[in-house]
Amino acid sequence: KGHRAVYIGVHVPFGKQGRRRHRHRGHRHHRRKKEKETDREDGRESPSYDTPSQRVQFILGTEDDDEHIPHDLFTEMDELCFRDGEEYEWKETARWLKFEEDVEDGGDRWSKPYVATLSLHSLFELRSCILNGTVMLDMRANTLDEIADMVLDNMIASGQLDESIRENVREALLKRHHHQNEKKFSNRIPLVRSFADIGKKHSDPHLLERNGLLASPQSAPGNLDTGKSGDLKGTGTGGSRENSTVDFSKVDMNFMRKIPSGAEASNVLVGEVDFLERPIIAFVRLSPAVLLSGLTEVPVPTRFLFLLLGPAGKAPQYHEIGRSIATLMTDDVFHDVAYKAKDRNDLLSGIDEFLDQVTVLPPGEWDPSIRIEPPKSVPSQEKRKVPKFPNGSTPTGETLKEEGHHAGPELERTGRLFGGLILDIQRKAPFFLSDFKDALSLQCLASILFLYCACMSPVITFGGLLGEATEGRISAIESLFGASLTGIAYSLFAGQPLTILGSTGPVLVFEKILFKFCRDYGLSYLSLRTSIGLWTAFLCIVLVATDASSLVCYITRFTEEAFAALICIIFIYEALEKLFHLGEVYAFNMHNDLDKLTLYS
Repeated sequence: KGHRAVYIGVHVPFGKQGRRRHRHRGHRHHRRKKEKETDREDGRESPSYDTPSQRVQFILGTEDDDEHIPHDLFTEMDELCFRDGEEYEWKETARWLKFEEDVEDGGDRWSKPYVATLSLHSLFELRSCILNGTVMLDMRANTLDEIADMVLDNMIASGQLDESIRENVREALLKRHHHQNEKKFSNRIPLVRSFADIGKKHSDPHLLERNGLLASPQSAPGNLDTGKSGDLKGTGTGGSRENSTVDFSKVDMNFMRKIPSGAEASNVLVGEVDFLERPIIAFVRLSPAVLLSGLTEVPVPTRFLFLLLGPAGKAPQYHEIGRSIATLMTDDVFHDVAYKAKDRNDLLSGIDEFLDQVTVLPPGEWDPSIRIEPPKSVPSQEKRKVPKFPNGSTPTGETLKEEGHHAGPELERTGRLFGGLILDIQRKAPFFLSDFKDALSLQCLASILFLYCACMSPVITFGGLLGEATEGRISAIESLFGASLTGIAYSLFAGQPLTILGSTGPVLVFEKILFKFCRDYGLSYLSLRTSIGLWTAFLCIVLVATDASSLVCYITRFTEEAFAALICIIFIYEALEKLFHLGEVYAFNMHNDLDKLTLYS
């Protein structure tokens, strides 16, 4: 009595505690009492916030422990379907790395990645599933059998599942998983089609080790056999898929390369069965992640499991709910909330925060069947994770301007001499050797040939034009020799081996103007050009020492287009000047005589 909880180091927004205005959320009012009762789950009482965003920021502000550090996620959705009209099996229908990929009609290939579009109703149904279903966080299990038993025991204890159909549900959960790549490998023709295929065969055996999957004591299998298929412990459909062996011959190594190092899996299982009268839902977070052989198409340890089984007749509805939770797991904010959640309420807050950020398009205004292409650059979601303006302060114009200009740590001023250069070296040093070692592969042969031609062509072309403009003082040979030396030095020390270097239009214009200036005033062109190069190098060193590159963020498209327009005007002016010069040298003879046509000079 008389005690109150104090949260040290966490900003608690001040406001009136008696009466607060809420935006109308019709789907929440009839469950507000139940949510309040679950506020103290797991013995923890979280502070009440005005908005879901503030609660999510509180969740993400908690300290990380070893078991709740967020990892990159690969999400796979399997649906329960009939095989040959006789028995059930789980069939892979969609997957997510960052964007959604679906199995195309006919089941022969994957679609291109696209931005997932969800119905608002499916998101509300997903929220209802998390609110009323089984939520088990930090489950410790090693096999799919143990996970199924724990989930079913919890459902029976909470009254969500009848004891009489336990075995039926368990048998459905442990059905075989059929992955899309199995059909691909069964129909593969054993021929080497390209140099890329040859290079891929050299790198495949070391791919998993490079990604760190074999080095994890919790997630790695005890005996990885690259030649034999994965053994299944036990017999029948209820056999345990123990993490003992992995069949690498059925792993799509081309797709495996796209999965980030240290990634974990999130499995979504949805389907309809004829022995259930109402849906059963479970959300499970494993701690630590476990490699469940046969559950995922790639050997990645599973961290999350979402299960939705319901009566027959609502397969499209279950499919959309599965897509909703899978898309949420790819969202940067909900992804971190799922790792750090302590109870059901934290997951609900993550969904509510996601609902606050979504944009709803009215029906009839667009075609939902049109797939949205992934953006070239994904906008950062960091502003959703931290309070924008602490202690209730309001933003100023200068603050908003600074936030809009500074996009990353590379463009921040350090305030130290050569501070930016030192940070660049520290960021690049771990990958410096791999940039060149990785190129020693047949897969890079096509890129090497392309870059060679892309670098040689402009050097020779503009070198010839420079030879005409400078009366042979700088021609194609000098341009080729200079581009070779500077290109090698730049690639070795600039940290960008794939940059294309060479003469360009603005350089040609500058050289022509400089040569004309030297000729008019009787100056030595090559001597002046050498002094200009030395001064340019000195000024570049000064710019690097003072972190002047941070000003690049203030360069807008207007600046680029104005400079490009200047170059275009110069080229157009020179072309017209040459036309008029030709007109003066070879003037039109307006009083010609056809009889003396061959005598004109």
